[in-house]
Amino acid sequence: MQIRIINKSSHELPHYETIASAGMDLRANIDAPVTLKPLERAIIKTGLFMELPVGYEAQVRPRSGLAAKKGVTVLNAPGTVDADYRGEVGVILVNLSNEDFVVENGERIAQMVIAKHERAEWLEVAELSETSRGEGGFGSTGVK
Repeated sequence: MQIRIINKSSHELPHYETIASAGMDLRANIDAPVTLKPLERAIIKTGLFMELPVGYEAQVRPRSGLAAKKGVTVLNAPGTVDADYRGEVGVILVNLSNEDFVVENGERIAQMVIAKHERAEWLEVAELSETSRGEGGFGSTGVK
């Protein structure tokens, strides 16, 4: 699949690091370092503008190493870039650690997965079919 993209950053385009990678890393495109204090959040711009085909979205997800090692994650994970959005892709980073975290220009801050999606058509009914789970939610299937 080819996706039209404008790169106003000084960094290379996102790319797959391995043949089996699902996501491509997004890099910070900032004029000066941004310090995120504990529990602070900020939108970090990427310098990327894209034109996704209708029926696809770009999912912006945390990088596992950044989350595990530094406690920094994507706040609305996964964030969605819709096919009709033409603005700059931004990443809402949050620092969940107890230490300041400095975002540097060019740093890999998130990953992006291109995903196909369906559009639902609601069929309003009076009742739903029965299942063994029923109305059991949050933890109802157990933990072990």
